[in-house]
This record gives sequence, C-alpha cells and structure tokens, in this order.
Amino acid sequence: MGKIAVIFPGQGSQYIGMGLDFYQNYQVAKHIFTTADNILNDSLTKVIFTGPDDELKLTVNTQPAILLTSLAIWEVVREELGLKVDYLAGHSLGEYSALAAAGSISIAEALQLVRKRGRYMEEAVPAGEGTMAAIMGMEQDELTKLCAEVTAEGYSVELANINTPNQIVISGTKNGVEIAGERAKEQGARRVIPLSVSGPFHSRLMQPAKEQLAQAVENAAIQDARIPVVTNVTALPETSAEEIKNNLIKQVVSPVQWTNSVEWLVEAGVDTFIEVGPGKVLSGLVKKIAKDVQVFAIEDLASYSTFKEQFINKARLIRKEF
Repeated sequence: MGKIAVIFPGQGSQYIGMGLDFYQNYQVAKHIFTTADNILNDSLTKVIFTGPDDELKLTVNTQPAILLTSLAIWEVVREELGLKVDYLAGHSLGEYSALAAAGSISIAEALQLVRKRGRYMEEAVPAGEGTMAAIMGMEQDELTKLCAEVTAEGYSVELANINTPNQIVISGTKNGVEIAGERAKEQGARRVIPLSVSGPFHSRLMQPAKEQLAQAVENAAIQDARIPVVTNVTALPETSAEEIKNNLIKQVVSPVQWTNSVEWLVEAGVDTFIEVGPGKVLSGLVKKIAKDVQVFAIEDLASYSTFKEQFINKARLIRKEF
C-alpha cells in the first residue's frame, strides 16, 4: 500500500463560514476555536463564521483564521479515524498548520506566530507598492530569466510560488510585476492573472518581515517534528527543530517550491494526498502535478463524509498515530 500525505492550504483559501459545521458538531473542534479566541484575546471565530469579508481578508486575520480552521478539522479527523500519516506539507502559511499537526509546535504557539507573521508581512511594504500575478503556461527557467532582466532594469520582481509546471506566481513591485506580466505574454505565456493581495509575498521585498519574524520564531517553543514535514523552501522532508526554524524564517522571502514538494512526495511513495482545511486549491494543484495519485479534500462535513466512504470503506488500513 502506498503512503499518505496530508496537506494544508495557505492564504486565499478563506471564506466566511469555514469550519462552522465542525464547530457545531464536534466538541474537539469547538474547543479549538474557543481556545483560540482566548489565546489571541479577540473574537476571531466570529469573524470566521459571520464576517464581514473585508475583516477576514486582512492578512493579520486571514493567516490565523485559515490555520485555526485547518487544525480544528484535522483534530476531528485524527481523533475519529486515527489515520496513519507518512508526510505532512502546507502551502506557505499552511506549513505552520503542518508543523502543528506534526507536533513540532503547539496550536497556541502557531496561532500567535502566524498572527505576528501576518502583521509583519502586511507592514513590510507600503500599501499599493507591491503585488503578485499568476503566470500560466510559461517555463520556469524562461520566467526566472525574464524576472531577472526586469529586476536588473530597476523594477524588482521574482518567482514566488511554483504551484505547478504551468502555473507560477511572480511577486515584486507593482511596476515590476506589470512589466514582467506584459513581457511574459509577449513571450508566449497563455495567461497573466493579477492577484488581489495586500503585498509582494515570498519576495526580497519581505526582508523587513523576515527580520522581525526571525526573532519571533527563535523565541517560539518549536520541537522536532513527529512526522516529517516537506518544507516550502527546500521541497525536502524535515524533522529537526533547528532546520524547521531556519526554513520558517527563510520562507517569507523565498519561493514556495510546491511542484518540487509534490514530486518529491510521489517519488517517496505517496499515492494518496488529503487536503485538510478551507477550499480545494491544493487538491487541484496536486492533480496537475501528479496524474496518478488519489486526492481528497476535507473542508466541511459533506466532504468529510465522502472521504470516509471512499477512503475508509475501501478497506484502507487505519493505523493509530499517537
């Protein structure tokens, strides 16, 4: 039997009402949500369940909100099914969810860290000066070269998320991203989609955020992971607390190596990916990278029920994790 990887979504997957049915139906999920409000000393749960949307979209709220929802759902799955997981991974912010699921960091510590991370990222570049865009249908090497040329002309832009071989997000100054997007189209890119983001994430412009986050990460109680976490920076599995800290700090200014991460997992024998948390973005990316794997997404009670029917009832072996 093949191996199992659980993956956690990042910023952009949020929506009002995410996790509500788990909160209403599972005590463990309700406990996580209510505890989070006490830890953060605000009513984040209310913003998650009822909005307003503008407030949920603030990076300082979005990041802990997605982490909180993902981990509340994961705790239900873990407790109810005792699923044996071989690897964990998360996209950008989702790496913190993966580390919490791996026992490397407590939920309380993870929530406080991502709230700081969101604030530092928000404040790193003045509003409107930086942005991001998704480039579809252009080779990574070509796009890297193009971004280097635009940057050399004085308009900073670089690769931020290598999501699939055909979907790469670029990040940088507003001018840099616009110029690179235009040139990408001229050079044959299929589509260029400007992203509605509050800053140039995963670019060198996030250096002020990296410096502030470094201190917070160094002071955090991060332990060795019980399950290997494939990190965004290296696309390799990691369990060492020291390496995990280093990668979390670098991650803010480094590209998310999602394609390489998924390819490494498949090479390592993973044939089943389970996305846990709001949305199905990562499930879609995995299907584009690895055609022959099984992919499940658990974001609400309906998808959880489908997962149990399709996965458990097909006599998949359930082995106790802890």
